[in-house]
Amino acid sequence: MREKFQRKWASFKRQPAFTGFCLLMAVLVLNIIIQTPAKFFTANNIRILCSKNAPLVLTCMGQAVLMMCGLLDLSTGIQLAFVNVITIMLPQELGVPVALGWVAGLLGGVLVSAFCGFCIVKLRLPAMLTTFSITYIIKGVNVLIMSEPQGKVDKIIWKTYDSMVLGVIPFAALVILLVLIIWQYIRRTPFGKHIYAVGNNPRNAYAIGINPEKIQMEAFIIKGFIVGLAGLCLTASNASGNPLQAEEYGLRSLSACILGGMNFGGWGSMSCGVLGGSFLVIVQNTVYYLFNFLTKAIPGLMINSYWQNLVSDVIIFLGLLATIITTKAQRETLKQGFVKQLKRGEKYGG
Repeated sequence: MREKFQRKWASFKRQPAFTGFCLLMAVLVLNIIIQTPAKFFTANNIRILCSKNAPLVLTCMGQAVLMMCGLLDLSTGIQLAFVNVITIMLPQELGVPVALGWVAGLLGGVLVSAFCGFCIVKLRLPAMLTTFSITYIIKGVNVLIMSEPQGKVDKIIWKTYDSMVLGVIPFAALVILLVLIIWQYIRRTPFGKHIYAVGNNPRNAYAIGINPEKIQMEAFIIKGFIVGLAGLCLTASNASGNPLQAEEYGLRSLSACILGGMNFGGWGSMSCGVLGGSFLVIVQNTVYYLFNFLTKAIPGLMINSYWQNLVSDVIIFLGLLATIITTKAQRETLKQGFVKQLKRGEKYGG
């Protein structure tokens, strides 16, 4: 049993998600110590953590799909606001049934993502500059549709989203789990098998009969579906509309995926996005409770949000350094494994 565990652990250490797992465990333990286990492991605390941060984690999962293809989308964050605006305004202004409005919001996320993919894949525009520009285009469209924060969500919707299924599982966590299950199916399809080949080297992938443009466009559509779900979760969480919210999720999701162990093209998995996004969430939560503890322990101590952001960013920066080091070690281990296999093949072939 011990040898079996050691083999599995050694195999896991070579996986991209190992880095994100270690970082998440480190800050999670620190958070539990600061907040105390009695307060952290409560149904209410877990529910709030999941419901408030599920949109960010889902956004990271969508970004992870693109990074497997060697692509990125900085406009992912504002796309959540676009989904939110459509979901709120269609029933409010046009009298569309609420359910149809939510479906339209989800489809809106897919269409916007497909448009980004068309500009990058078909028109060959640089991904970073293109999606940076599209961010401001979407912001303008959002403000045209919804000039100011407004609207509301039916009580049954936000109550359901903010609930605990069977009293132990946050509903928001089930949404994330659903996406993971869907992805487990997708990765067994031809797309799932080809995405790493395209991400690693599109020309080589084309040489063996894979259509890189088709795979990349499919990646943008899948990302759009996940971001659409994230936008719906954001709408349910806030129970209102805001045309300019979540813009920072674009960069944050990119950094979260890297923290989770991903690299551009052919390296990483969906779990890297989940672990990286969870790491960002727990870091912010840890820093909040740390400063809250210090203000109570030290009379007269005043700490503003600037210092909280500074400490959070320093921890994230250190996490990025750790990611670089461990990723290099993982790649070296895999390289040695490939060399060993080649030598074994030469031995039996000779």
